[in-house]
Order: sequence, then C-alpha cells, then structure tokens
Amino acid sequence: MKKPQLSKAAIWNMSVGFLGIQAGFALQNANASRILQTLGADTHQLGWFWLVAPITGMLVQPLIGHYSDRTWTKLGRRKPYFLAGAIMASIGLILMPNAGLFTAFLPALWVGAGMLMIMDASFNVAMEPFRALVADKLSTDQRTAGFAIQTVLIGLGAVVGSWLPTILGEGFGKDWVPVLLVNTIGVNWIPSFISDGLGFATQSATGGVPDNVIYAFLFGAILLLGAILWTLFTTSEYSPDELAKFEDAHGEGEIDHKTNVITSIFRDFGKMPDTMKQLGLVQFCSWFALFGMWVYSTPAIAEHIYGLTANDTTSPEFQIAGNKVGVLFGIYNFVSALYAFALPFIARKIGRKYTHSMSLLAGGVGLISIYFMTSPDTLVYAMVGVGMAWASILAMPYAMLAGSIPAKKMGIYMGIFNFFITVPQITNGLIGGPLLKNVYGNHSIYAIVVAGTLMILGAVAAVFVKDKDDLVLKK
Repeated sequence: MKKPQLSKAAIWNMSVGFLGIQAGFALQNANASRILQTLGADTHQLGWFWLVAPITGMLVQPLIGHYSDRTWTKLGRRKPYFLAGAIMASIGLILMPNAGLFTAFLPALWVGAGMLMIMDASFNVAMEPFRALVADKLSTDQRTAGFAIQTVLIGLGAVVGSWLPTILGEGFGKDWVPVLLVNTIGVNWIPSFISDGLGFATQSATGGVPDNVIYAFLFGAILLLGAILWTLFTTSEYSPDELAKFEDAHGEGEIDHKTNVITSIFRDFGKMPDTMKQLGLVQFCSWFALFGMWVYSTPAIAEHIYGLTANDTTSPEFQIAGNKVGVLFGIYNFVSALYAFALPFIARKIGRKYTHSMSLLAGGVGLISIYFMTSPDTLVYAMVGVGMAWASILAMPYAMLAGSIPAKKMGIYMGIFNFFITVPQITNGLIGGPLLKNVYGNHSIYAIVVAGTLMILGAVAAVFVKDKDDLVLKK
C-alpha cells in the first residue's frame, strides 16, 4: 500500500513549526558570539562555548529519534517532542541575552553559556522529529518537494531571526535595497520600519547586551511557540497500524522493544546503509564549514572589514559589525528560501547528488571570496553562494537518506545521521581556537577561508554518493 499524496497546503502546514525553530536558531547563530564576547569571552574561547551545540545534538537527537519511533500519544508520534523542545528553547531565548541579571548568583558568562546549552539541547529535541515527520508522512516522490518546502520555511524563519536586531534598532537605512532586488524596485517600496528601524537602543550604556538584541530574542521566543502550535493543530500523524500498511514499512527494520536504548542505537549505527556512510563524509565537510562561519564571522568581519583589533568588543564598530553579520546571515537565508523552490526542478534534471555538489561548490566559493572583500556592501555577494549551499544542506542529504532507510526506524536513523553533523562541529570547536592562535595569527578571516575550502571538498565528495531513489525521480 502506497502512502497517499498530500496537498501542498498539508505539506506547508507540517513544516510551519520549522519557521519558528529556525528563527530562534538564527538569532542564536548570528548573536551568540557577540553576546558571549560582550559578557567577557575571549575570541579563542568562542569555539569552546559553541561546542555545547554539537555535543548536546550528538547526545539528544539519537535518543529523541529512538523514543519517538516508539511513542504514540494523543498528540501523536513526533509532536510531543517538538512541542517540549520549543517550550524549553523559548525559555533559553528569553534568558540568554539577560544573563547579566543573574550576576548575584553566577558570573554572567557562565549564565550565558548555560542558556546557550539549554537552547541547543531544546532546538535538537524539536528539530529531529520534524525531519522524521516529513519522511513519515510523504511518499518517495513527494519527499524532495517536502524537504524543499521545509527549507523554504527554514530560510524565511532564519531571515526574520537574523534581521530582528537590526529592524528593532536603527534599521537598514533609507538607501538600503534588498539583495537580488537591486534596480528592480524603488526604495519607496521598503516599509519604514525596515529602513528606519523601531528605535530600540543598539548600544548599552553599561557595556552590556543592547536592548535591540534583548527584545529580538524575546520576539523570537514568541514566534517559535506560535509556529510550533500552528503545526501541532493543523497536522495529523499516521498511527503505527497505518504506517505498517504502507509499502515501504515492511518487515525490514522491525523495532525490538526489548533491547535497551544504548544497545539499540549502537546496533542500528553498525547497520547503517552505504548511502548514509557516503553522505557522512559530505556532511562532515559541510558542517565543519558552517560551524566555522557561525563562530568566527563576527570577529572576522569586525577585524577584516571594520579594522578592529582582535577582542576589541568595546568599540561602537564591534556592535555595528555584529548587526552586519545578522543582516548577512539573513541574506543567505533569504537566498536559501528562494533557491529551495528551484531544488526539486534541478534535482529532476541532473539528480540530487549533482544538485547538492553544485550548491556546495557555490557556498565554498562564496566563503573564500570574503577574504578578497574590503567593503561591507560587497559581502552580500558572498552570501548568495552560501545561501545556495545552505538550502541544499537542509534538503538534499535528507531526501537522499530517506529512501535508503526502513520507514519504521526513520526517527532513529535521522537521529544517528545527526552524528555526521555534530562530529565535524565538535572537531572544529576543539581545534579552531588553537588554529586561530597558533596558525592563523589571531586573524579570524582565515577560519572563514578554511571553511570555504572544506565546503568545496564536500562538493567533490557528494558526486560519489549512491542515491537509491535517483532513478525513481527521473522517471
């Protein structure tokens, strides 16, 4: 029995929650380094603080995948997990930029790092069941479109999260025109709240986290909960009996309820399909690069573009550079949302692995090009390539993976696949600081160049992935 074809509206509804998750995640990615540096972290320490994210992901996602495969409640199979994750992530979003309020109990930097850990763990609890939900609900011929739609909403959510601090502050300026729309619309089309901002303070009189960042995190928490509730109330899940009737839910991969969770995870890890192993190398290169970009973009741009010295966090230009990074991250996510619409079409023409390879190549070139730029205005062009890579990273590996794993173990294998996301980030976090100090001469821009190089290597590795469903898609 084949899974029924879902309407476009149903596919959009099941992915709306990811818009909220990614808005919160983007706020963290664009601002965590700035907040931690403001609270006293040294540039060399940033990678260590960011290790919290991949370590919690490596521990949490396989466990969530294991238990969500075995869960059936009144809410459903996957929904209880991403609801709980959203609630905890919202609490972390509210508290992290306000870490200075807790200095009577602990150093502000410790509180900020603790809130980062809570957010990372919570985002991971929420994210994995969303990946599995798309694979649960959609048949093979709809999965590429399903993950692409998810990527569109991820991109839109990340644009909102990345740009919130700038919009709440001084805005983009009256001369700002959105990238990709230059010379096609006039500046009069830009709403005043985008060009002029909403007037929240962008500098703190006490040297702490400015108001525009604090309130951006608050609004991000509200958006996260609202989006999750949208998916919760508009999307149903297949019961275990219904799932067992579908043609791809055959006896392979039957769940053994008698085996303990750790044994089960290690056993399934050892039985991972070849496609998953091949994608693992691609993921390592891609996520090593992304981690480097997220951690070091603010210090790299502050030094390389704005001329600051390393660890200069008191100059007004440092907060300007931080806001600029938020704008740039929003741009690459905006590009990813647009490019995601084209991914299913490109994949049908040239195949998913070549689509992914081409996209990673564009991202690598974009990151390396930052080294050759000297003006803040030219950085937007680098983000076009990064956006193409990001869209593909969020969609193509999961679309290729879903066709190679048993439906009854979709959750656990999606969780195990997260190892190939977390291990490269942990690796970068461990060696990034020593490399910055001893090899890069304290110049963070070289961490960005290395990130671009790794992404290009990922593009080469993607060509050798065996996509089980590729022939199906080309029929």
